[in-house]
Amino acid sequence: MTVADNNWKTESLSPSRTTGGETERPDLVRCNPEVDLSKDLQHWDAMKDEERYFISHVLAFFAASDGIVNENLVERFMQEVQVTEARCFYGFQIAMENIHSEMYSLLIDTYIKDPKEREYLFNAIETLPCVKKKADWALNWIGNKNATYGERVVAFAAVEGIFFSGSFAAIFWLKKRGLMPGLTFSNELISRDEGLHCDFACLMFKHLVNKPPKETVISIIKNAVEIEQEFLTDALPVKLIGMNCDMMKRYIEFVADRLLLELGFSKIYRVENPFDFMENISLEGKTNFFEKRVGEYQRMGVMATPTDNTFRLDADF
Repeated sequence: MTVADNNWKTESLSPSRTTGGETERPDLVRCNPEVDLSKDLQHWDAMKDEERYFISHVLAFFAASDGIVNENLVERFMQEVQVTEARCFYGFQIAMENIHSEMYSLLIDTYIKDPKEREYLFNAIETLPCVKKKADWALNWIGNKNATYGERVVAFAAVEGIFFSGSFAAIFWLKKRGLMPGLTFSNELISRDEGLHCDFACLMFKHLVNKPPKETVISIIKNAVEIEQEFLTDALPVKLIGMNCDMMKRYIEFVADRLLLELGFSKIYRVENPFDFMENISLEGKTNFFEKRVGEYQRMGVMATPTDNTFRLDADF
């Protein structure tokens, strides 16, 4: 089955709408920004065991999930969607997800010194039940031959818009506490990318001629919300890092409502954003992005020691 040009509204997928305007221009895609992890190691060593446990398991989920998103893009969406502009965007997305995956691998390599624990986290889909449940949900949508493209585009909008949202918020909570600047900076950049991918999924859905019924869409979103709430309040509770679990539940519902609006439906949870610090993230990103050094994602071992990175006239060039 392919999703060809005749399945779209005629005005929908011009280049300016797929790579600009309603999402963002491709020149705003992050070009491997440099992330300094030297201070993170000091914070990591000073953290409580439960805080390190939470962070390592969230990173394990992220490392696994980007591979699943790419599996869907390569095996399903790129095979089905024949609209040139959409395929172009999916190509960008695949490259971005690979960068994210490399970053998460670097973070795990930097923080986790025990090779066995690293291997355990890198194989999170098999080793961590809390990650496996989320992964299985997404993988089931990839393998479902009976689900329409419209249903699956909603499901993967939920993966990037709901499954990632609570974990992103938890890491931004660390930023509010002044912890782990390398982790939180990379999280800020990656969360913007994932927001772009979610926006594009909504754009594709809006311009589909044969959309799934409202009841089906709401069922998919509700199911994703329940799984994410369980993940961050039971299986891997955010109370481990000092966050309120009830507020996290409400935040996930708030994000789900926002996604439903983007898809063209009404809110179903009707809750306010309980995390004031999340309201300012987008604005802060625009004002602070150029205050950071920009280069490339560091490779393993580079700047991974607690040293200051200062400009010196006596340095070897």
